[in-house]
Amino acid sequence: MGSKNKLKRFKENETFKNVIQPTREEVVTDFSHKGKWHSFFGNENPIIVELGCGKGEYTIALARKNPNKNYIGIDIKGARFWRGAKTAIEENLPNVAFVRTQIELVDFIFAENEVSEIWITFPDPQIKYKRTKHRMTNSEFLKKYHHILNENGIMNLKTDSEFMHGYTLGLLHGEGHEILNANHNVYKNEGSPKEVMETQTFYENQYLAVNKPITYIQFRLKY
Repeated sequence: MGSKNKLKRFKENETFKNVIQPTREEVVTDFSHKGKWHSFFGNENPIIVELGCGKGEYTIALARKNPNKNYIGIDIKGARFWRGAKTAIEENLPNVAFVRTQIELVDFIFAENEVSEIWITFPDPQIKYKRTKHRMTNSEFLKKYHHILNENGIMNLKTDSEFMHGYTLGLLHGEGHEILNANHNVYKNEGSPKEVMETQTFYENQYLAVNKPITYIQFRLKY
């Protein structure tokens, strides 16, 4: 994507009512929407979060199918989720929002027990050991997710990385979390929820074109 295109998208994001772009300082000091997301949407419907949402394909697809739920996509790259934000406006989807910030600040974005479900779709597996702290399902991240999830909150991990799938499963087993569903190939093995199979991202379609298995884990955190 050219720099002119990016600048255009950044400018357009500033005009979208469904896009929030706080500074890091605003997030860590006193983020204005923390604990008030139901007021933002104007209802008491469950709040579902997609972390590292990219172009917002999952956020948009789920919001279309579930108008009685609120969806928030989070990513640091505003030029990417511009597409999702624009689509939500074009399709008049009132249950969609996007926040431009770092994933590690998620517990500053939401209050304790404010979120009902979290989706992590095709994250960077950060395979090198020295990158362990950046894996989105490491112990520190799981504690952050547990803090913002309500009592029955659900986690979903969908990835093309067997490494990420295995690492996460091992960690969940080791820490005693509740695994609700684990599938090494969602399109060949039975048992995955419909929304896992019916929604496919741009990159996922590329993986499927070369017969790369897509894995999935649904779990509930127990601390």
